[in-house]
Amino acid sequence: MNDESAFILKDDIALVTGGGTGLGQGIAKALAGAGARIVVAGRRQDVLQRACETIGVDRCVAVTGDITDDEDRAIMLDRAANAFGSPVTILVNNAGVHLKKPAAEVSDDEFQAVMSTHVNAGFALARGVHSQMFEAGRGSIVFLASMTSLIGMPSVVAYTAAKCAVAGLTRALAAEWAPHGVRVNAIAPGWIESPMLRQALSNDLSREQKILSRTPMAGFGEPRDIGQAAVYLCSPAGKFINGIILPVDGGASMAL
Repeated sequence: MNDESAFILKDDIALVTGGGTGLGQGIAKALAGAGARIVVAGRRQDVLQRACETIGVDRCVAVTGDITDDEDRAIMLDRAANAFGSPVTILVNNAGVHLKKPAAEVSDDEFQAVMSTHVNAGFALARGVHSQMFEAGRGSIVFLASMTSLIGMPSVVAYTAAKCAVAGLTRALAAEWAPHGVRVNAIAPGWIESPMLRQALSNDLSREQKILSRTPMAGFGEPRDIGQAAVYLCSPAGKFINGIILPVDGGASMAL
């Protein structure tokens, strides 16, 4: 295998949740650019269809559903497995929700809703594709962790708890499924330009300035930065990478 072919994914089918916008779309585009065929999943058909049009309708299928709903998730997994006549060999658990609120004001229902999307649904999807990957003898699962998996931040207690759980889930599955040829890793994005970032920073100029001041590269990342990291982790180039939480953050997690 030469250096260039190590990053080729032409034999892969990738399911990307939340693939219609932001980081998810950046990941889907990057995986498609490396040769993978893509199934983008989410709740809004029009958004997903536009994403497929930018990727290429011959290489992308849109599947609508709510990943926290058992029935929707089962349909989603079935359609993904049959979309291109080959098993899913890449799963990117990107879909997520954000809640910015003082910890003491977060209700049990709000806390559980965030956990359900990031942790429960992510695990259920991984469990749902693992048999296809085991049968194929290979597979790559990528969870989206977060800076909050690594450092503490105020006013995002539910999101932080969920992303820390994602980090633990990544390590547990990586240890258990590696003998079957399935690698499990996570990407911890820094502050990347996306609708979720803008929601998190809305009406909070001081937080934005604080983030930029502690980021050595002095700016926000782009969705394609996360996409290219996903390509590496899912490709033969990353064949000995398993169980890591990879920060893609311009150095923010290691700087004062």
